Amino acid sequence: MTQAINNVQHCTTMDDVRRHIDALDDVLVPLLVTRGGYMTQAARIKQDASQVRDEERIQAIVDRVRVRTQVEGGEPDVLEAIYRSMMEAYIAHEHREFARLHPTATQEG
Repeated sequence: MTQAINNVQHCTTMDDVRRHIDALDDVLVPLLVTRGGYMTQAARIKQDASQVRDEERIQAIVDRVRVRTQVEGGEPDVLEAIYRSMMEAYIAHEHREFARLHPTATQEG
């Protein structure tokens, strides 16, 4: 099994680095938009605003990401920080979507 870290191309200039980062962003952005679409579905399915934040699920995701990051040859602390930040942004999005989709439901403060 090839680790993702082994896919990093040798760069000799910052233009090379930026070109590779831009190409990765072209892959990541559509995936993150898709992930956000699932957060909207979660907001539709959940019956109460208190269900939006699920600490057990957050920890399960962090644990899974840390293991996967190690397997891929990355830095688990860096990916955990990125995922925690991303999940907080998606939780805020899900709260907004929940309020929009369930206007008469009691909102968590």
